[in-house]
Amino acid sequence: MEELDCEPAVTWIPGVNSKKKQMCFDWGPGEMLLCETSFNKTDKSEKVPSCPFIYIIRKDVDVYSQILRKLFNESHGIFVGLQRLEEELSGKSRKAQLVRVSKNYRSVIRACMEEMHQVAIAAKDPASGRQFSSQVSILSAMELIWNLCEILFIEVAPAGPLLLHLLDWVRLHVCEVDSLSADVLGSDHPSKHESFWNLVTVLVLQGRLDEARQMLSKEADASPSSAGMCRVLGDLMRTMPILSPGNTQTLTELELKWQHWREECERHLQDNTFAANPHLESLCKIMLGDEATLLEQKELMSNWYHFLVTRLLYSNPTVKPTDLHLYAQSSLDMFLGGESSPEPLDNILMAAFEFDIHQVIKECSIALSNWWFVAHLTDLLDHCRLLQSHNLYLWQLGVDYFDYCPELGRVSLELHIERIPLNTEQKALKVLRICEQRQMTEQVGSICKILAMKAVRNNRLGSALSWSIRAKDAAFATLVSDRFLRDYCERGCFSDLDLIDNLGPAMMLSDRLTFLGKYREFHRLYGEKRFGDAASLLLSLMTSQIAPRSFWMTLLTDALPLLEQKQVIFSAEQTYELMRCLEDLASRRPECGEPDAQRLQDDDIETTKVEMLRLALARNLARAIIREGSLEGS
Repeated sequence: MEELDCEPAVTWIPGVNSKKKQMCFDWGPGEMLLCETSFNKTDKSEKVPSCPFIYIIRKDVDVYSQILRKLFNESHGIFVGLQRLEEELSGKSRKAQLVRVSKNYRSVIRACMEEMHQVAIAAKDPASGRQFSSQVSILSAMELIWNLCEILFIEVAPAGPLLLHLLDWVRLHVCEVDSLSADVLGSDHPSKHESFWNLVTVLVLQGRLDEARQMLSKEADASPSSAGMCRVLGDLMRTMPILSPGNTQTLTELELKWQHWREECERHLQDNTFAANPHLESLCKIMLGDEATLLEQKELMSNWYHFLVTRLLYSNPTVKPTDLHLYAQSSLDMFLGGESSPEPLDNILMAAFEFDIHQVIKECSIALSNWWFVAHLTDLLDHCRLLQSHNLYLWQLGVDYFDYCPELGRVSLELHIERIPLNTEQKALKVLRICEQRQMTEQVGSICKILAMKAVRNNRLGSALSWSIRAKDAAFATLVSDRFLRDYCERGCFSDLDLIDNLGPAMMLSDRLTFLGKYREFHRLYGEKRFGDAASLLLSLMTSQIAPRSFWMTLLTDALPLLEQKQVIFSAEQTYELMRCLEDLASRRPECGEPDAQRLQDDDIETTKVEMLRLALARNLARAIIREGSLEGS
């Protein structure tokens, strides 16, 4: 197993002193019987009768709750029906039935939770109210976990629909917005209500943009000075591309539309469209996925998984299931900010995002107050064929045994790890965690390389790059960076922008990865209209030899819009450098293994590009010389 189970909690019995009185105990179904022995020792070592007391300690109090008994009884019918599920059913029909069974279980949990909530409100004494409220919290956590497991393990939602499911998950479990909405809309002047902007912000954070637009229309009616800004932001909300159910557009089409929409949002922000209204400007930043702005709304989101889903909605709406754990872990770290440690619920949800079913079941067994949840969820997952007899993770049992072998345990564990087939990424992640916990650096690197290679074969470049960085494999990082650049040349845009924008020190792993990060920075500077900085960076990429020669023509082509600007961007000296690079590229003889050079001489399109660049460079040089001469003369 991956971790040692927690020690059981110590139960203190009032009035019992085991140093003075001898105690005996015995377990019963759901409770423990504790009693004093009949004799005690005196100073004269004589045994004299003692007054016996009997204590009954209830361990599983849930079985005594009338409401929870309804949960147990009603779920029994669902359980029996699941056992009778026709085994010959397969494919979509079987999956649909299993999803329906899962939703039935959740429906029973929610009904029980709502009834318990009403009882908690009606409780006559504070102690009972607290007890019932505690049960409501437990039931809510159970339904939250079950719902996430349904999305990831049973529904197996792919990229695109996955985010829609996660949005529904957050909206269902972070429901304070409904009472807030009723409070604001019930007032005489909603736009003047003290919680108006909190309501609009929460609606945007949950992706409920139609409702947010309706609220903005009230602000526009009440404040003519803000009407224009509200209309512009409302249009941005209306036109945000989302992959809706039944939509036939591909993920690539969605990504392109989303990128164009995001550029429109950035343009309005840079043009200070919303500068006169800080609330509207903050909403625009949220829609751009600005992490600092999102973190400023921690109180409105209340938990890290809400932050995670909002962050994905506005930064990577087509996130792949296998990349979820990367975003989940970073979102948890960012949200907590080192101020607190993860709670048991956080650990369970994180294990689910890592697709570690075994760890989910184990953490639930430790954290929850009864076995109903674990038993029924495990049974359902088994019917989904996720816990087959040959897939019971028995290899994990051996890890703990090797840990306690003082002499050859470490070596044996390394050999054991090497023989574990990494036939799924989820299994590989579990093996990786075992190795990281034991500082098995070589094995960690090997596993990361395997995962990176699999990701490349499946054309998941973002995942491949993150694994190669984690493995500190410079050669493979270079290979993946080349694939990113080739993909850019074919599509005209970068995929996995969030990953590239946040490379940080990892950028220095290889020259090609450095170039990839810097080239993305060039596009960002150009998008921010910082043309001077963009030009200097572009030129340094070529003259420092960081850029691969096969990419020089792309860089020179990127320089064209800067050369055609009204103001002179490139100085005369910089223009001479660009001319030298162009002529060096154009005159270089084709060599074996360099098809780009061959295409440069043979392809008419490339020849046309060269002539256009020469003309643009010559015009820019003339403008630069005149401008610099004028400055010297003055």
